[in-house]
Amino acid sequence: MQHHASLMTLFEILEVTSRADIKTDLLQELERQKQLLETLRKNPDISESALDNVLDNIQTTFRSMLEISGKVGEHLRDNEWLMTIKQRTNIPGGICEFELPSYHYWLNLDPSLRRKDFNEWLAPMLPIRNAFDIVLYLLRGSGKTTQNIAYQGIFQQPGSDYIAHMLRVSVSEDFPCVPEISANKYALNIRFIPSQSGQRVKVYEKDVSFELTFCNL
Repeated sequence: MQHHASLMTLFEILEVTSRADIKTDLLQELERQKQLLETLRKNPDISESALDNVLDNIQTTFRSMLEISGKVGEHLRDNEWLMTIKQRTNIPGGICEFELPSYHYWLNLDPSLRRKDFNEWLAPMLPIRNAFDIVLYLLRGSGKTTQNIAYQGIFQQPGSDYIAHMLRVSVSEDFPCVPEISANKYALNIRFIPSQSGQRVKVYEKDVSFELTFCNL
């Protein structure tokens, strides 16, 4: 069952990466970040060794992505067995034993054999994951954090007061609510919703202290 879930996730990744030229966009972003970071070399507040590590990581990932031939995930699309499984997952009951006996045979192989196959399918896509890791690491680290209060579970801020590629909301680990965020050019809205399942959605009625980070590259 674990490898079935992993394979379904792999198919979802394949769908996402096929919608746009992810490879080109990431290469351009890595190059842009490299150039920006190079300008920090003479900054006395920046650790040279830490900066070199990030730049080396960017360069290594950049080279690995250039070695990807064709579109991202093309090796998966060329695998007829995997594509048969992918097509059947869209049909209710489409992956039952009598529909895909070879797949269920594979699911019952020794876990080490299944893991070997899965790693081979995943390996050509690892440079893409590494590139996303770098971009998200830099994006998350670029933010400016402020302390805020959502009165009776609601927080609003005019859109003219922020520019961000990513918003991060932090609350105490034992806080029994989750944030729902909506934003446009006019306003940022955050509602804190109790996390209990099976109940009607309603806004938390008490004041909430939280950290808000605007991340922008």
